[in-house]
Amino acid sequence: MQIARVCGTVVSTTKEPHLTGTKFLLLQAIDLEGQELPAYLPKYEVAADRVGAGFGEWVLVSRGSGARQIRDGQTLPIDAAAIAIIDTVTVGNRLAYSKRQSDR
Repeated sequence: MQIARVCGTVVSTTKEPHLTGTKFLLLQAIDLEGQELPAYLPKYEVAADRVGAGFGEWVLVSRGSGARQIRDGQTLPIDAAAIAIIDTVTVGNRLAYSKRQSDR
């Protein structure tokens, strides 16, 4: 799994029938290693939104077969899914992200 920031949405009025009603997010990967502040990587991806994430929020991204699974045993034709909205991230003894602080 990877931590990413929601940068926007991708709108598609015509899509594979199993994806009807699915919202797509434009995500930017975040690097937390060796930095005082989080670094936004110059890499973007599209992911299905499974949790109702909004612009600027940090999310946890699942990829591959884990992203495709849904509760009733079916699979979706997706490679990545936002599966959680992150409240806080702590690295060592340092708070790297807080949703409350980013809302101010």
